[in-house]
Amino acid sequence: MALALYDTMRREKRDFVPADPKRVTMYVCGPTVYNHAHIGNFRAAIVFDLLFRVLRHHYGAEHVVYARNVTDIDDKIIKASAETGAPIGEITAKYAKIYREETQAFGNLAPTLEPAATGHIGEMTALIEKLVEGGFAYAAEGHVLFAVARYAEYGRLSNVDRDEMLAGARVEVAPYKENPADFVLWKPSKDDEPGWDSPWGRGRPGWHVECSAMIEKAFGPTIDIHGGGQDLRFPHHENEIAQSVCAHGAPLARYWLHNGFLRMGADKMSKSLGNVVLPRDLLKKWPGEALRFALLSAHYRQPLEWTEDLIEQSKRQLDRFYRLLAEAPGSGSDKPPQSIVLALDDDLNTPEAIAGLHELRDIAVQMEGPAKARAIANLKAAGALMGLLQGDPASWFTQGGEDGPSAEEIEALIAERAAARKAKDFATSDRIRDDLAAKGVIIEDGSQGATWRRE
Repeated sequence: MALALYDTMRREKRDFVPADPKRVTMYVCGPTVYNHAHIGNFRAAIVFDLLFRVLRHHYGAEHVVYARNVTDIDDKIIKASAETGAPIGEITAKYAKIYREETQAFGNLAPTLEPAATGHIGEMTALIEKLVEGGFAYAAEGHVLFAVARYAEYGRLSNVDRDEMLAGARVEVAPYKENPADFVLWKPSKDDEPGWDSPWGRGRPGWHVECSAMIEKAFGPTIDIHGGGQDLRFPHHENEIAQSVCAHGAPLARYWLHNGFLRMGADKMSKSLGNVVLPRDLLKKWPGEALRFALLSAHYRQPLEWTEDLIEQSKRQLDRFYRLLAEAPGSGSDKPPQSIVLALDDDLNTPEAIAGLHELRDIAVQMEGPAKARAIANLKAAGALMGLLQGDPASWFTQGGEDGPSAEEIEALIAERAAARKAKDFATSDRIRDDLAAKGVIIEDGSQGATWRRE
């Protein structure tokens, strides 16, 4: 079975066939670095990291190029600088670094390329000039706007009537626009705002043109896969398509993939609704791998209800896997089992893949000796394809503790308990064990002494 992906543009699942198997290309819209990203933003980061891993499995790591951009010039960034007094470069560097660290904590691989918008201003102005020369864009009062009515295919990705799209989107109504739907390619900058020289005066790019220019610079006119959250289909991806196709006369992407929303109750998670949960806060309480597992627990195209119960269930499932891995911690295999590959090849069917992990665990539990070690190696290889089960089992059960005793405190109490047992003071020994158990720390006595794990 070949890798099949649901193409938003075609509205069907299609076998994935890259233009060049020796250079498979994927671009995913990354963060706008003016503040902390929330856990809803991280669903796209995890989903497309998983696809990156699957593509590398099929075509080889050296043949897959994954670009995830950084938007480091934007009205929100300028506003954050004005409100805090911090320079724009300081703000963007800070939050780009935090985003990289947090995605790494979730088990993500680093993307092959991480283009920044401010590093591509020349490419953006060149793209805009081409659109103006072709009659697809026009200059007005220091702005350059894309004329939506001049691109007949506008709206094909979203599959909604243009009037409906405008009613549901926040479009700026301005006297210099020929049509309210026309979107900004270039805008003038005030004296106290960042800006670059251009044929239309000092200004800065619109958001949509940034991705088109960065894609062209990294890959050329057409890429294999373009991904992002469902909320980016309109207007962002629709506008990317319009300007890129009109500039180059070629499709922007051969496959379009979009992940569903994370929901908090009846609403999607968003900063505007004020119902966001930040990875930095979650990582204080939970292992990044448990959060990754939770994000992969539903199919990527479906909405996912984000709750504390979901994270707890994910952590408990991983506990079961790591208890087994502890029996053969050094085992490993380079080749994931076919059952897991087939599940992920079916449009990244992670619920089926997770069920497959449990089946592999159940098989390994029943085995002994070298056969068991091989079965555990298969489980680890399956986990590796999903970015899971690569941690040290001993460390897995001792991490965390922000709401309980630290590892140093636990070790000191275990030493005190060992001394009490040696002195046959079993009342003290039992009290220490019970006190730790009440705090979520389980002591297990063995032939080599006592070990502990967090429940």
